[in-house]
Amino acid sequence: MTNQPVHHRPVLVPETLKHLQARPNGRYIDATLGAGGHAAALLAADTTASLLGIDRDENALAIARERLAPFHGRCTLVHGNYGDLENLAAEHGWPSADGILMDLGTSSMQIDQPDRGFSYTQDGPLDMRMDRTSPITAARVLNTADEDELTEVLRTFGEVPGARRIARAIVTRRETRLWSCTGELAELVKANMPRQKGRRTPAAARCFQALRIVVNNEFEHLEEGLEMALELLAPGGRLVVISFHSGEDRIVKETLRYAAKGCICPPELPVCRCDKVPTIRLVTRKPLRPSAAETAENSRAAPARLRSAEKI
Repeated sequence: MTNQPVHHRPVLVPETLKHLQARPNGRYIDATLGAGGHAAALLAADTTASLLGIDRDENALAIARERLAPFHGRCTLVHGNYGDLENLAAEHGWPSADGILMDLGTSSMQIDQPDRGFSYTQDGPLDMRMDRTSPITAARVLNTADEDELTEVLRTFGEVPGARRIARAIVTRRETRLWSCTGELAELVKANMPRQKGRRTPAAARCFQALRIVVNNEFEHLEEGLEMALELLAPGGRLVVISFHSGEDRIVKETLRYAAKGCICPPELPVCRCDKVPTIRLVTRKPLRPSAAETAENSRAAPARLRSAEKI
């Protein structure tokens, strides 16, 4: 038994189940298993369903194993990254799936553990690795990247105002003492960022988000995982993706829209030369958002966006 309490609350659970459209004896992949909240709901709702659960965080997998113990025999849990989804599915005898879920970003249980380094409000080591076997930590990024690289990270992945100023301060500070603690980084960001009217997300939160995305190579893995998920879906199968970051949602939206398109030849060509055909149909033209009741009960659900598509 793990002694770690589970604080994570899965978001948009009824909507997820509705869009996955469970079918008798369906086979489903939860590519971001986490604590197993969505997986437990799916397996409880359909007693004939089987599930392959994947997560890069071994702590989360340990919690999910306990949570999903009542469904033993119907679920297989695997340590891995959805950027390697195709290989992981093949290794465990899943040539296709009737539904695939990807619930992106970090979880509450990761944020609430100071020793994981995800939180800017609790002091801890500058880690931020979802997979703790990875050699790249937030401290390593802060202590090795130059000013231009750090500026690009903060702008691209955190949309941080004053990114250059903060990057310069990070580099200046490490000349006398290397970065190691989250509290020191949060204080530096606060000291170098004037108050921004109209911005609901603190600058420190944006900086931590940007570092987390880079440490875990999240955008690249997401692009790869989406392509593999669309390949793995059986005809009529559904892909459901929940994102919490505008950059993530943009990648999901553009990937699904491209897959749903037919001919992409220039309009001046009289005959199609690309031979592109749609492989999916969009189920959600616009993302679904949590209800007011859900966000009132769980404020961390507020930025969630759900998109879904069906394999043709």
